[in-house]
Amino acid sequence: MPMRIRVAMHGVRNNRIFHLVAINQRARRDGKPTELLGIYDPRMAPGDTEKKVEWSIDRIKYWLSVGAVPSKSAVKLLEMGNIIEPNSKFHPLSHQQKAALAKTPSP
Repeated sequence: MPMRIRVAMHGVRNNRIFHLVAINQRARRDGKPTELLGIYDPRMAPGDTEKKVEWSIDRIKYWLSVGAVPSKSAVKLLEMGNIIEPNSKFHPLSHQQKAALAKTPSP
């Protein structure tokens, strides 16, 4: 069962909360996730200086270690949280980088 780490959107318009979830890759967009890995709330309460993010770092690293592939938006969140390093194997390559890799001979 191919797993994916995605960002699921909840809440009404202009009042969204995002859940970082592990879900079957073939599941529909609003399907039931296998596991909730984190919550990202982009709204800031009056007096707050930072946006609220709650992670389950051990579970995120577990899912990455067993082969779950994060989506582009999940990669951005995980990089902001220093869970994965920038330019890791999960970071999507640009078209120029893909072309350069295709031109280099493999040993």
